[in-house]
Amino acid sequence: MKKKLNWAILGTGKIARRFAAALNHIPEEAELLAVGSRSRDKGEVFAKDFGIPRVYAGYQHAAEDPDVDIVYIATPGRFHLRDAAMSLEAGKHVLCEKVLTINTAEAVELVELARSKGLFLMEAMWTRFFPIHVRIKELLGEQVLGKIRGMNISFCAQVPDDPSSRFFDVNLGAGVLLDTVSYGIAFAYQHLGIPDSFSAQTTFGETGADVQTAVLLNYKNGQLVSIISSQISWEVKEAVIFGSDGKIVIHAPWYKPTTMSVHIRDRDPDVIRYPLNEYNGYEYEAMAVMDCIRAGKTECDVVPLDESIKIIRMIDAIRFELGIHYPFEAKAAWKEWR
Repeated sequence: MKKKLNWAILGTGKIARRFAAALNHIPEEAELLAVGSRSRDKGEVFAKDFGIPRVYAGYQHAAEDPDVDIVYIATPGRFHLRDAAMSLEAGKHVLCEKVLTINTAEAVELVELARSKGLFLMEAMWTRFFPIHVRIKELLGEQVLGKIRGMNISFCAQVPDDPSSRFFDVNLGAGVLLDTVSYGIAFAYQHLGIPDSFSAQTTFGETGADVQTAVLLNYKNGQLVSIISSQISWEVKEAVIFGSDGKIVIHAPWYKPTTMSVHIRDRDPDVIRYPLNEYNGYEYEAMAVMDCIRAGKTECDVVPLDESIKIIRMIDAIRFELGIHYPFEAKAAWKEWR
């Protein structure tokens, strides 16, 4: 029997609620023991909704709870370094929502801290743990598409028009580059590695956040990856991997998929389905993290920390190119990234 691990969640927003629901779907492996919230009232509501026995006003006491094994960071990106470092200092393993931190310097600091303490740390790139994405990695390893020529990745959806939200408030690290574009960059990196060059364009909203951003990645072997994200448009959430002998179409939403179509030259398309059933998808990630911790690992092979740093460094370079800078940052984004 697997050892059950106790979790604390810092934050009570939408993603925190989805992760809490996921932990409650796997009670044989995980117990959601505590929640930390800036507002005691919001924390009480959150705890009641998910049957959490311990509620803390503020984050530090939740992270320091002696019975907690692992902390899930669901606070806005600006505070990831602060809250993850606080949890590591308290001797807790950490799963931190993507992006791991706002910039490369913070990511390096956080990774060095986790390694110095021998504690588990991972960026919560949950997409990689879905059965369809696991199967895609296998298919590409079998070279079913021949030579990979490139990808088209879209993540467009309207969000509530609230200038104080994490989507629009630049003081929280708002913008699609660090939010939904990062999914596409991480997906491309997983299968093709670091590109040789890139170009990017963006549309800024009234608050100064990038509300539509397109990135083109160019690889030394000739592959091209186009990524476009928007938080002010109608939904477009498909992804296509295309090669010399076929293509894989990941049906919407590609980042949490249940269906894909594999098209191979001279064959009928093969439709592959992996229904989530009662899951919402965060369960796969949580179970993988707990398996790592039970095995004594401090990193996950699926989302290694050095890779997270490389991806954040590339995002910094894109920010430099586009002129995206947050008012709370002491330094400009990195220009050099490879």
